Amino acid sequence: MMRQAVFPARYVQGPGALGRFGSEAARIGTRIYGIVDAGLPDGVIDGLNTIAITLTMERVAGACTELAIASAAEAAMKAGADAIAGFGGGKTIDLARATADKLNLPFISIPTVAASDAPCSALAVIYDEEGHVLRDQFVRWNPQLVLVDSTVISAAPVRLFIAGIGDALATYEEAIACYRSGASNMTGGAQTRLAMAVAETCRATLFEHGAQAVADCRASRSSEAFEAVLEATVLMSGVGFESGGVAAAHAIHHGLAALAETHHMLHGEKVAFGVLVELALNDADDETLAQYVAFNRSVGLPATLGDLGIINIDEALTVIIERATRAGEIIYNEPVAVTPIAVEAAILRANKFGDKE
Repeated sequence: MMRQAVFPARYVQGPGALGRFGSEAARIGTRIYGIVDAGLPDGVIDGLNTIAITLTMERVAGACTELAIASAAEAAMKAGADAIAGFGGGKTIDLARATADKLNLPFISIPTVAASDAPCSALAVIYDEEGHVLRDQFVRWNPQLVLVDSTVISAAPVRLFIAGIGDALATYEEAIACYRSGASNMTGGAQTRLAMAVAETCRATLFEHGAQAVADCRASRSSEAFEAVLEATVLMSGVGFESGGVAAAHAIHHGLAALAETHHMLHGEKVAFGVLVELALNDADDETLAQYVAFNRSVGLPATLGDLGIINIDEALTVIIERATRAGEIIYNEPVAVTPIAVEAAILRANKFGDKE
């Protein structure tokens, strides 16, 4: 395999970053069509500076569906757009990303929450009209600009920031699994040394600053710890998962997501428990498991099935394992033999360890 890596073209993060929107966007286009999450409070985008550009904005609600993409593309063409910007959470960002791809226009990603590592990626999740996932779509290009206003992110519910930490926690463990097994990354290529270094730095940043960053976010304090972890969850994890690869932690997430009991849990919260399972699947020693469980506890992430709302473990295991070990699933990117029995043992060990810590 060729070594391959992908990145956003430009990344800007800091307090009040939205005030630089006009000057940053002008590098890319002068007629920007903005797709804005309908749930955003009015004040969030009040700080937008539109100097040097023309900005047309449309508020949207709902998921990234084929119908929504077609509608947004038509409106953007009528506006004469030469670039598309997405303002909001994951589904709105994905809608803008897919719309830009449909029109072959540059995409500007402006996340207003940091609940996952999607803002820097080329991945859009497409839903059907009933709200079910239809497919994952990799668009042609990563964002030309990712603009992250840390003041806006810190004003969002702290649980979303914590969930982003959970998603980022998988970055290194999944990347190293793919490297050791020889599995490809999300581009279909082999990992670069740079991608692996980014993934490792992501993990180190979370462990060093995670608990303090959550405390600062909860208190609405601006801090170096918060900025460092925000960079880890958005930029490092975004680059790390695409250019490093994904494996068991996200496969366990898929299994957990198939349970009605976990539908109230966020993506990153389920991934965080998946990381513990991935470690157990790879026979991590007790000291390593204890380190990760302690980290989850320190930032408020789940460490047991009970933390995820699962009461009947025996019934849940059947569903999780069936979904996580489907043919072609990413769990087979692990460098160890994956069988239903091995996965069950890993889940039970992770759960038991979380319970006793």
